[in-house]
Amino acid sequence: MKKKRVIFITDGDLYALKAAELVAKKIGGRCISASMGNPTRITGGELIRFIQETPYDPVLVLFDDCGQKGEGPGERAMRDICRHPQIEVLGAVAVASKTHYAEWTKVDFSIDRYGNLTEYGIDKSGLPDLEMGRINGDTVYILDELDLPIVIGVGDIGKMAGYDSVEKGAPITTQAIQMILERSGVSGTKESKNTNQQEN
Repeated sequence: MKKKRVIFITDGDLYALKAAELVAKKIGGRCISASMGNPTRITGGELIRFIQETPYDPVLVLFDDCGQKGEGPGERAMRDICRHPQIEVLGAVAVASKTHYAEWTKVDFSIDRYGNLTEYGIDKSGLPDLEMGRINGDTVYILDELDLPIVIGVGDIGKMAGYDSVEKGAPITTQAIQMILERSGVSGTKESKNTNQQEN
């Protein structure tokens, strides 16, 4: 049985959902809209079922712990999905936020709100931070432990002072997802023939 390919996005608000749904349509994949939540309310087991049931590939999944200290429900769900033998996690888009606690993760690189790659972290507005190779966020505590193939840092997706708005095509989120796909050997962006990208 072919493994389902999944990309994590560490944000779960409405802006993140709309951006992820748009990008999923561009790449012919699916965003699990049930994973939206601030914080995440759906369990890893439920997400695994949705991932396995969708005929689309790859699958974008949102996670958000809303600044909860330590490992929250979103991060537990990430761990469950990574452990599943029929799921391959291609990487993660680590989203910057002004978290109440000092939670951070290493990133392979970041993309600023203008689409430039940088070895520095990125802040919520999509501008390079002072820290090299790491990003501060709400739901990033576990990413280092999961040892994913690639982690890309970005600002607040669907926002970044309007630079990543859905009206503009969510270009930074699109670029990050495309780069994860390229690094994993998945080719190109394609428009899905099925325009209904919503999941239960």
